[in-house]
Amino acid sequence: MAESPDSRSLVSASSQLNLMEIEAIDDKEFDIPQVDTPPTLESILNEPEDEDEPFILEDTCILNTENIDAHSCETSSLSVYVHLRRRKAVETNATVHGSVLRRNVLKGISAQMVSAADKVDAGLPTAITVSNVIAVGTSHGLALVFDQNQALRLCLGTTATGAEYGAVSALSINHDCTRLLCGFAKGQITMWDLANGKLLRTMTDTHPPGTAILHVKFTDHPALAVCNDSGGSVFELSFRRVMGMRTCESRCLFSGSKGEVCCVEPLHAGPELKDHPITHYSLLAMASLTKILLIGLKPSLKVWMTFPYGKTDPASVPLLAWQFVAAQKTINPILAFCRGNTIHFLLVKKDESGTIHVIKQRQLQLNCDFISLSWINPRTLVLMVSTEKLRVVDRPSQEELETVDMAELQLVYNSSHFKSLALVGEKTCYQSVCSYAGQIMYLGTKSVHIMTLRNWRERVDHLLKQEKFMEALSLAWSFQEGTAKAVLGLFAEPAKRKGVVAEKMVEILLQYVDRSLKKCPEQGKIQVMEDLLFNQIYPRLVENSVARGVFLESLEPYILSERIGCLTAPVMRDLLSYFQENGMMDSVEGCLVHMDITNLDIQQVVQMCWDNQLYDAMVYVFNSGMNDYISPMEKLFQAIGPPLREGKPLTDEHVVMGNKLLVYISCCLAGRAYPLGDIPEDLVPQVKNQVFEFLIRLHSVEAAQEEEVYPYIRTLLHFDTREFLNVLALTFEDFKNDKQALEYQQRIVDILLKVMVDNSDFTPSQVGCLFTFLARQLAKPDNTLFVNRKLFDQVLEFLCSPDDDSRHTERQQVLLELLQVGGVVQFDEGHLLDLAEKAEFYQICEFMYDRKHLYDKIVDCYLKDPLRKEELFNYIHNILSMPGYSSEEKQLVWVKALQHIKDLVSINSAKTAELVAVHFADKVQSVITSLQDDYLAFQFLKCLLNPSTRESLNPQTVLKLGPDLHELLVDLLCQFSPQQVTAFLKTSQDYRLEDAVQITEKHKLHEATAYLLEKKGDVQGAFEVLLQTLKGKLHKLALEGSEADKPDGEEETGDEVASLLQRVEEALHDIIALCQRSSHGLNQQQREALWFPLLEAMMSPQKLLKGADTKHTSEALKELTMKVLNSMSSFIAPPAIIQRILKDPVYGKGKLAEIQGLILGMLETFNYEQTLLETTTNLLNSDLHWSLSHLRKAVSRGLHPRQDHCNICLQQYKRRQESEEEIIIFSCGHLYHCQCLQRKEVGVLSERQYSWSCYKCTSNQGSRPVDRPSTESSRSHSASLAQTKVMSAHCGIVAEAHGRKMLTEATLDAQQTQAWDHFRTLYRGPSRLAVLTELTHSHGNERAGLSNPVHPGTGSIYHSENFQLKLSPPPLVEE
Repeated sequence: MAESPDSRSLVSASSQLNLMEIEAIDDKEFDIPQVDTPPTLESILNEPEDEDEPFILEDTCILNTENIDAHSCETSSLSVYVHLRRRKAVETNATVHGSVLRRNVLKGISAQMVSAADKVDAGLPTAITVSNVIAVGTSHGLALVFDQNQALRLCLGTTATGAEYGAVSALSINHDCTRLLCGFAKGQITMWDLANGKLLRTMTDTHPPGTAILHVKFTDHPALAVCNDSGGSVFELSFRRVMGMRTCESRCLFSGSKGEVCCVEPLHAGPELKDHPITHYSLLAMASLTKILLIGLKPSLKVWMTFPYGKTDPASVPLLAWQFVAAQKTINPILAFCRGNTIHFLLVKKDESGTIHVIKQRQLQLNCDFISLSWINPRTLVLMVSTEKLRVVDRPSQEELETVDMAELQLVYNSSHFKSLALVGEKTCYQSVCSYAGQIMYLGTKSVHIMTLRNWRERVDHLLKQEKFMEALSLAWSFQEGTAKAVLGLFAEPAKRKGVVAEKMVEILLQYVDRSLKKCPEQGKIQVMEDLLFNQIYPRLVENSVARGVFLESLEPYILSERIGCLTAPVMRDLLSYFQENGMMDSVEGCLVHMDITNLDIQQVVQMCWDNQLYDAMVYVFNSGMNDYISPMEKLFQAIGPPLREGKPLTDEHVVMGNKLLVYISCCLAGRAYPLGDIPEDLVPQVKNQVFEFLIRLHSVEAAQEEEVYPYIRTLLHFDTREFLNVLALTFEDFKNDKQALEYQQRIVDILLKVMVDNSDFTPSQVGCLFTFLARQLAKPDNTLFVNRKLFDQVLEFLCSPDDDSRHTERQQVLLELLQVGGVVQFDEGHLLDLAEKAEFYQICEFMYDRKHLYDKIVDCYLKDPLRKEELFNYIHNILSMPGYSSEEKQLVWVKALQHIKDLVSINSAKTAELVAVHFADKVQSVITSLQDDYLAFQFLKCLLNPSTRESLNPQTVLKLGPDLHELLVDLLCQFSPQQVTAFLKTSQDYRLEDAVQITEKHKLHEATAYLLEKKGDVQGAFEVLLQTLKGKLHKLALEGSEADKPDGEEETGDEVASLLQRVEEALHDIIALCQRSSHGLNQQQREALWFPLLEAMMSPQKLLKGADTKHTSEALKELTMKVLNSMSSFIAPPAIIQRILKDPVYGKGKLAEIQGLILGMLETFNYEQTLLETTTNLLNSDLHWSLSHLRKAVSRGLHPRQDHCNICLQQYKRRQESEEEIIIFSCGHLYHCQCLQRKEVGVLSERQYSWSCYKCTSNQGSRPVDRPSTESSRSHSASLAQTKVMSAHCGIVAEAHGRKMLTEATLDAQQTQAWDHFRTLYRGPSRLAVLTELTHSHGNERAGLSNPVHPGTGSIYHSENFQLKLSPPPLVEE
């Protein structure tokens, strides 16, 4: 069911009171003091019921007339006077409120009510109540419950129950919408669970029998409700649940024998007010035919106040309604009650001392009889009168806002239930009206209507739809000023409120204008608007300078968009003056070119435009105001001409003027108006002629004697030659059959040639632009121009002058552009080539050779042109690889490139190598021969063969070059870049080792030689080469160290020593790396032959270093020696090392302290390795023992069969008492006779022993065991871990009773071996050896050794004899 607009209002109503929208009550309403001594319930019940009793308050304090608000006095003359004054004020002000209420019909509920009456005999609707759901009672005892989407959720009760109980006369839903109370016409009350529709209670003895339930209502207390019967009595209902039994206790609050109560109303507070101090008392208001009673149910029953009506119509209906209202920054409940035409208000509040006060407020009197009273918000009441009309009243101002006719609703009346109140019952509709969360629902016989307040926008839009624009504007103004009533959805903050409402007021005015224009004829709309704006509105705005300025500024966008055509003269003058006064000159210019300026003083406007540099506006004024197209050009030429003639640089202002002049001339010659629009068609030829005549004038109007001829064309050529010629070219495009225009064209060309060719003031670029322009014009098929060809030759000589080196690039570019546009036909090609070669215009030569397809000569042009040499490689590659060239042309270019290969290498060796690799792969040897220079060959081969640079070559290129070239490159590298030799040898594999060794030895590159020897397998040779290098550097270091004590050049010597130490360290690093790489494949003697000479070489120079000055060098050498010892300790036995050290004179003398660290480091390493070995052995032994013990436990464990019969023959495993049979049990629990398995052929014979497989398990795997004997033998461990032979024997009665099995044999056979494999697969963790190996690799740099000696007292864990590695235990395997 689609969601209707009515249901949306239900969903949006989420709270009963919005605290943010409540406004304060006038303080005058609180002048009456509180009630201090409220009457008792007994005194009220014993009062005489005299309906003619005058208006008397039972509390003497309230009777004090000095404290009563004057508006609440019951003096008739005063009341009438106030009423008349109010009526007169309303009529005078004529306040517009618009439509305050929005009325919707709940169509879904209405349709289902009618349908239920027809289909299930539900009867007519009798009562309604609303919370988060809507409940409707019917005359046949049913309660229909609808959700917020108007979908029927529950149908409570049956028609049979309705026949017994009568119609539903009252309904109530508790605060959390979980329970529903239904009161019936015959006195019964039922309680329903709204979650599941279950009947919870049926109450028949809560009140005197035979009386109908007029009201039943929940209070805010979850287990407390009140009911009012037709006898006028009121009862309190307390719901309990004891021992799972639901009970209801009834207590009489008011007896009908003392006066008949016909309306009760408990105070309900929303969730946001649940902690309000008043709500704890569970207030209940009761209305009888004579008075109002206000009592508190909690914590104990207490009467707070009684209030008699006074004289009223006996047929009027008592009404009650509660509402929380904000007053004086506090929120308190107000009770509205009435009977007849007067509405009274009582405010209940609690002061700081905790005392409860009931204060009478100003009453409201209307000339009508009410039958319904409801609050729709804290300031607004909705009343229904006996004629079924709704009247909306604002309580603070007592002003009536709207009247709505509800006759079509056909309101449901509850008359039949008021048996003893026949006169009153004719008008009662208590159960047909229900308010909830700012909404009021009215129950009709066939429909349900919902009334909600419109928000302020809806109220304005409602008037706009009726085209009541004045009323809508008046209502919006009341919102703006804050005087409107029943306002919803508007900001409380004045600034925000006024901003939002102001936008709406502008919208109202625009809608009014649109409507007015729609009623005007189409041709009269503009006149109507302009008359309204400029003749009626503007004169009134002139008096206010701010309003006048805002109006004038608002005109600008309409003028720019040409939505306003013609302004009156005063408005135009004021507009220009206003913009000029405020410095808005851009706006002046923008508006002027869109306005009709015939009403203005043109000279004044022109002067203003010139003074403020508004050139566009000035041109527009001349053109539109006076049809003068020449004067603007004269004024602009007067401005830019003098500085150009004098050769001064132009200012930015002059540049802007010159550009605008060019655009203006272009527009005039093209027939377009400047800056926008078109020139009238009848003026176009005249304007063109005038402009041409102006341009070709011999002299200006006020010419000086020294002025040159044709000043205007000369000025434009000097300003921007190219753009002026472009303007002429665009103009010449339009000249077709106009004879006079063609004459102008020839005339202008002649003038251009005369001005530029005979004048040296123009640059080659400007002259070239002229002849490029002429070449374009002459190249046209319909050309009628005549230009002397000698002029082209003259220009060619001028541009190609070899004596003039200035502007070489510019002259070449100009000539190239001239040739490209077709000017080549004007020259002799041979002569042109000669001149270009002499002038070194190689791009011109390339252009001519390209026309003749002489591509090989273009190669020479690139080689000679210093600016474009790098482009030659791409050119050659494109010619040789791209289609479109003949094979002869490609061959010529190929030969030419090979001839100039030396030049190409000189330009860029990398690109040459790439070119050779792609196109000259078979000519590499000849290329190297032709280079004739070792350095060029080195550069070329390095780019061609070096793998690091080869990556930049085309990956599809595969060069197959011999070892000779690689060895040549090695030789060249040794000469020109020795530091790169070793890196090349490591990356390249295409050289021969013997030849490469000879080359490196020839050039004495020891590092490279050592690498090659090691690669060849001669480790000793490599070691000797590196050792000799190290010895040489150590010798130099010793000599420098011994000379360091000389006083001269101490700083220089120190730097040299440091440099030598660094080189020694590098050489030592290389040789140590060689020894470490080689020692793994050598025996002990061979290792000593490597390491001991190295150690000797490091210790021998230390003998030469003596004295205090050599201490630094000596310490450095000792550190390097320790590095050697630390490295060799992994390969040489420590005793041998110590013995060799002690023999050395440097360490052999003196105290043991010098080598103490070395020896302790060796012992530390030994201790660590010994502990590691022992721990590893223990771990391996533990693992082996653990594994074997678990294996034995697994294979020795007894097996428990699932059944006591064979799974093949299905007979008992013990078939005959006297015979012995072999029984086979698998770990899967299946049991077989050995003979049965043999018949099924599930065994595999291996090594004179059967290896059995479980028949049932292998059969379930999808194939017969016979089909795969080999695979089953390998997989049998999946079904069995052990094979057990059981002999059945006669063992007596006990054996027969228990069927005991005797284990006769348990051996490790093939099956158990497979079980062992199975066990190994279960243990998937890494081995302990692998863990230790990984630890060794990852923490090897932290191991204590010779490089990091640990001294005693440092607390090393390795000094402890009990040190053990603490590793995690092995994982457990589930048995």
